[in-house]
Amino acid sequence: MNAAIRPSAPAAGGALRSLGFGLGLRPPHYSQIAETRPNVDWFEVLSENYMVPGGRPLDWLDRIRADYPIAMHGVSLSIGSIDPLDEEHLVQLQRLQRRVQPAWISDHLCWTGVAGANLHDLLPLPYTEPTLAHVVERVGQVQDRLGCRILLENVSSYVSYPSSQMTEWEFLAQVAQQADCLILLDVNNIYVSSVNHEFDPLTYLDAIPVERVQQIHLAGHENRGDLIVDTHDRPIIDPVWRLYEAARRRFGDVSTMIERDADIPPLPELLAELDLARQIAARVDTDCGRDGSRRAA
Repeated sequence: MNAAIRPSAPAAGGALRSLGFGLGLRPPHYSQIAETRPNVDWFEVLSENYMVPGGRPLDWLDRIRADYPIAMHGVSLSIGSIDPLDEEHLVQLQRLQRRVQPAWISDHLCWTGVAGANLHDLLPLPYTEPTLAHVVERVGQVQDRLGCRILLENVSSYVSYPSSQMTEWEFLAQVAQQADCLILLDVNNIYVSSVNHEFDPLTYLDAIPVERVQQIHLAGHENRGDLIVDTHDRPIIDPVWRLYEAARRRFGDVSTMIERDADIPPLPELLAELDLARQIAARVDTDCGRDGSRRAA
């Protein structure tokens, strides 16, 4: 593959073309990926890990992006905070964008701090009209700065706000439509939140505009009995695979990747999980009589 090949420009409101099936790029796998070029279509990197002037991580990233398309995924944009957008963060993000020339850039629909303090967590928002207007304005500022549309990811949540005026899925859909941004749909997060908040995850999927979904995340989580926590430290479970199958039926050929951030296994184990995602997608496409292309909204 050639990392200079990027998705074609989308029509207004539409997602970019699919990159296929990818993995999160993690340090334990750097050398094996560079040396063996495994059967992975693309890699996603955690932006903050490479927002530095130099060092070995950037060197490895340069080597790997010569062979694979790269997407940048952040955790610190804090798009929902009432603090001003972090100017230094945006400067560093732009610098990395110029170096990597990513297929796209994503972050989370959440807030991560206030009053200058970073809480290092992805915290849910109150789903109100004023919050919606606030987020839409800030997304516009970021997109103008970066010169591209960004993807926003739904977070897993463990609390809710009495002030919310709409559901999470309604809020996410409205942000995407009003800000003209795209969606990174985390299927595991939908499942986690559906258990924690007792809603039907299929209702969530059905409310998301098909043309806005650019990427899907898959991951594992920890079931603590009275709560499910999004930990990214274990294999994907069957209910999440089934929800991915439903997502594939609704959204068609969407770039899909697997996240593993703790207790990282040998690369072949993740490649086997990625093959399972491919098998599910192929089965759905055969059942639906399509070639993997996106279905009509």
